[in-house]
Amino acid sequence: MTALTLSTAAASGLRADAIVVGVAKGAKGPVVAPGAESVDKAYDGKLASVLETLGAAGAEGEVTKLPAPSGFKAPLVLAVGLGAVPEKDSGYDAEALRRAAGAASRALAGTKKAAFALPVEDAAGTGAIAEGALLGAYSFDAYKDNGEDTAAKGKDAKDGKGAKAPLAEVALLGAKPRDKAHKAAVERATALAEELNRARDLVNTPPNDLNPEAFAAVATAAAKEHGVKIQVLDEKALAKGGYGGILGVGAGSQAPPRLVKLSYSAGKAKKHLAFVGKGITYDSGGISLKPAGHNETMKCDMAGAAAVFAAVITAARLGLDVNVTGWLALAENMPSGSATRPGDVLRMYSGKTVEVLNTDAEGRLVLADALTKASEEKPDAIVDVATLTGAMVMALGGRTFGVMANDDAFRTSLHEIAEEVGEPSWPMPLPEHLRKGMDSPTADIANMGERMGGGLVAGLFLKEFVGEGIAWAHLDIAGPAYNESAPFGYTPKGGTGSAVRTLVRLAERTAAGDLG
Repeated sequence: MTALTLSTAAASGLRADAIVVGVAKGAKGPVVAPGAESVDKAYDGKLASVLETLGAAGAEGEVTKLPAPSGFKAPLVLAVGLGAVPEKDSGYDAEALRRAAGAASRALAGTKKAAFALPVEDAAGTGAIAEGALLGAYSFDAYKDNGEDTAAKGKDAKDGKGAKAPLAEVALLGAKPRDKAHKAAVERATALAEELNRARDLVNTPPNDLNPEAFAAVATAAAKEHGVKIQVLDEKALAKGGYGGILGVGAGSQAPPRLVKLSYSAGKAKKHLAFVGKGITYDSGGISLKPAGHNETMKCDMAGAAAVFAAVITAARLGLDVNVTGWLALAENMPSGSATRPGDVLRMYSGKTVEVLNTDAEGRLVLADALTKASEEKPDAIVDVATLTGAMVMALGGRTFGVMANDDAFRTSLHEIAEEVGEPSWPMPLPEHLRKGMDSPTADIANMGERMGGGLVAGLFLKEFVGEGIAWAHLDIAGPAYNESAPFGYTPKGGTGSAVRTLVRLAERTAAGDLG
């Protein structure tokens, strides 16, 4: 991953390939943001005018490149848009800094070293810029010629297909290298970005190389590296334990399912969080086969499990004072002679029976078993994460995930946390009248209900498998988990790592006692 350092050096004397400065959108044109004073001075105080001449306005994510002033050791200045100038007495918010740093990192692909002279008011600003720079520099090159070597090639490096390598090194100017808070902010950003980028790697990995067994192996290696306990239930253990939902979904595949438990223990911590992730490593729809045009990106249907995995490992790396358990419900949903059929009835781990009306509504089946198992440990709260329904994408679009819960206060807290860390979300209801649509004449419940409000119906189904008295929330990340459009800010094309930062911040706030 991109290397990151804090520097007190002046922008003019720093040996780098580019200097990154911020520019904001003012009432009368672009405004040079704090942090770039020395650069502006080198342009005789006319940097804003030069940028305006070049067409820059300071809009969010806008990138303008220009030759560095005479006397600078770096040959290039890159001005990145921060959006509107903040109101008086208020600085740039963390998300604006994250997005600007991410856009700059992407624009500097193929560059060996860049110095970021963006507004730094405190340690939180340092952390936001570090996080954005590291996430924005992400590139998935594993399946390109010489891809694994591109990050070390330096300026103008390209992989075997001609794509530029990620920015190799970032120096943050204006931060305080010896200040404990600034150092801690960078350490947090580095751990978080490394694990979030690993989640992106998993989502982007082709399903022929990432089946349930392979995913479990990745989790096992990471758990051992970071002192996290791990338990993997294979198909024999799942059959013995009666996990009918997970087994039913995986019945049609030659790659058998797995249930992975990751346990981070903080010693004397009093609070316990459980995260549950949907991990369908490929979703063909099963017998209810998806049509062409709807299955090409279904390698991303394990993004929920990737997010849970990343969050648990991050919590361990940060040494948070909260116990965190992650459950990865892994299966491949394929059609075959052994596959579950529409009309089949599955007996779940909870003992409830489910009539399967549509085998493409499989995520809720694997989650149901994992939610029941997670509930046995009586955690203080459970959050499940899943690319669950197309209905949620229809409702909220491709960048916003839905938040449902059995507790309004918990739902509100999660929504606020998601917005705080820069993950757009929206609270959604669980209308009880929709439950009747899942009544089955054959089983305790069907896996389908009314078509309208399908995302809410899926949430109501999951609620049936949560233990009594446990606060629970469901994050439907079907929209933002996989970006099929152009990159923006620090978000790449492909796997995004959606929900990782929300889960980590929930763990941090719980550890700090900010949540009841």
